[in-house]
Amino acid sequence: MAGLTGMFPFFRKEEPAPQPLGPLEGAVLEIVWARGESAVRDVVDLLARPLAYTTVMTTLDRLYKKGLLDRRKSERAFLYSARLSRAQWEQKRAGELMAGLLAAPDDRRGLLISCLVDAVGHDERLLDELERRIRQRRRELKRS
Repeated sequence: MAGLTGMFPFFRKEEPAPQPLGPLEGAVLEIVWARGESAVRDVVDLLARPLAYTTVMTTLDRLYKKGLLDRRKSERAFLYSARLSRAQWEQKRAGELMAGLLAAPDDRRGLLISCLVDAVGHDERLLDELERRIRQRRRELKRS
């Protein structure tokens, strides 16, 4: 795993693997990203479906325990805010997925690369970007 931290700076061995988010956790996180610092009542009022206050409170607490939200006490309630921006969260998830796949045996790594090229192969700009990043990484490796 140590070699992967250089390739994916957001993947740190000492951090626990991210726990998957359920649909409600995802919806709650979307509200906090859009609204900013939020109390439980704020989130309850903005959810697309009616849910019990305690259900939303438990969901916010789980997101806090997973390290996705910060919280501070304000009078008798907690105010929650996102620890990562949506872009940072997506980059972290993608990086951890890639790092996990690259930790597989060599024969499966080739499959990953093949799938990546197939996925971006329909878009010449994406292929150019992939090629540019590969050249950049090769230069960095030669320097170190």
